[in-house]
Amino acid sequence: MARTFLVTLHYDGGGFAGWQRQAEGRTVQAVVEAALERLAGLAVRAHAAGRTDAGVHAVGMAVSCSMPERWTDAPLHRALNALLPADCWAESVREMRPGFHARTSATGRRYRYLIGTDPAASSPFRRRYEWALGQPLDRDALEAASDAILAEHDFHAFSVRSSPRAHKRCRIRTARWSRRPENQGLRFDVVADRFLHHMVRMLVGTMVDIGLGRRALSDMARLVALDPGLTTSPPAPARGLYFVAADYPPECFA
Repeated sequence: MARTFLVTLHYDGGGFAGWQRQAEGRTVQAVVEAALERLAGLAVRAHAAGRTDAGVHAVGMAVSCSMPERWTDAPLHRALNALLPADCWAESVREMRPGFHARTSATGRRYRYLIGTDPAASSPFRRRYEWALGQPLDRDALEAASDAILAEHDFHAFSVRSSPRAHKRCRIRTARWSRRPENQGLRFDVVADRFLHHMVRMLVGTMVDIGLGRRALSDMARLVALDPGLTTSPPAPARGLYFVAADYPPECFA
């Protein structure tokens, strides 16, 4: 008999080639599964709520796994952190109901993007964890642009063209820009039922160009409306993006 657990992970994406296991390159999934397999004494598959790209960080990635019945929350939490590398840490481990799956059970995902608009953003102690833009942005224009993506839309324009998704409709629940402490720049928080590959980075890259006056505010509404004569701006750098949390209904919890 196995138990199902939800592991909430933090990781520095700078040292990983993304979440998903690959033939080459160090991945978060590979190091997590290696630690779980040592504890279980058998192969363990870890499923994440989102597949972050190379360089993207997490401060609350939800990961599900099944472990032998002898394991319970607190001992598994301690043992897992004893085996994980320094750039990956389990914030919590919680037993879930049978059938829970971090990806398919999620009703929402939350991401954050950090932009440094001040000169100190180029400090080696900051630039690894934010977009060191170093230029002022028009916050009113950013907020107006983010308002255009609220509710449900087809985000085909903000997805990688080779994405195999059956459809590209996403419901954006929150899209909000706010100032960071000590005049360090801006923070973008976005919550949706699902996200497409590179979607958040492409949204941020396009909105930043609007905030810099490089493209018209009306472009955001036109892109959401799938105007064929318009393309997005290049995606924002991966280092400024964070997976914050996944949302689950109460019936998932044991």
